[in-house]
Amino acid sequence: MRHSRFQQFRQRLEDFDPGTGWRLWLYEFLLFGFKQAWACLFGGLLLFLLLATHFLYPEDAALHRYDFLTLAAVAIQGGMLMFRLETWDEAKVILIFHLVGTVMELFKTAAGSWIYPEDSLLHIGAVPLFSGFMYAAVGSYIARVWRIFDFRYSHYPPSWATWLLAAAIYINFFAHHWTVDIRLGLFALTALLFWRTKVHFRNWRVHRWMPLLLGFGLVALFIWFAENIATFANAWNYPGQEDSWEMVHISKLGSWYLLMLISFVLVSLVQPVREPD
Repeated sequence: MRHSRFQQFRQRLEDFDPGTGWRLWLYEFLLFGFKQAWACLFGGLLLFLLLATHFLYPEDAALHRYDFLTLAAVAIQGGMLMFRLETWDEAKVILIFHLVGTVMELFKTAAGSWIYPEDSLLHIGAVPLFSGFMYAAVGSYIARVWRIFDFRYSHYPPSWATWLLAAAIYINFFAHHWTVDIRLGLFALTALLFWRTKVHFRNWRVHRWMPLLLGFGLVALFIWFAENIATFANAWNYPGQEDSWEMVHISKLGSWYLLMLISFVLVSLVQPVREPD
């Protein structure tokens, strides 16, 4: 894949030598923030549109707000492929997570876990099509941050074990409505599989590392913050948010932690799980 302008710009940033001491620390801090923001491009644009349309979208517009969001999300995804910000292989995996999320949305809205309060033409059942792009935004972030920071892993568990974990997580999202919720067991299994795993990421010129479980937790926390913004923008409502907005319960952090693991395992199909050099 031919390098995009961003990749060329990023290479120039990484080739720059800020010196030592506090200048190096500040440069690496700013570079890390820039790379993270760039990895969040899809999700960031989608959140901006949710907020902007919540405050500014005309009530008498010919096109429903949800339908506008769907078309805008398609345009963003197309632009990211056109400008080579995502590869086609990454887009295929993100599409899979999009479909996985939409199926779960259909079930959860039917079960009353949350609702979409506004009208739309582009929908399946009670689920507007833009909702799948919110799951796609999570997949996009994981795929892009993996590539941008050149992730490497030490003590990574066998791939078959991660697939079984992802399948068990997805099944439990449905099955716990009729049977015992095994969520705590899934958290324990996740800790057992990844407790030794370190993710090595290259911000500037050398790879640093953190426990992968900590990385999972930070991403889930970030998604929970984004979810609060989205519900504030009336993208969907949880029970209790119908009349006035209130913060999403902290228990949803665990749900996003597990759901994010499904996306992570899917992205590992196209992003190589490599060991540190």
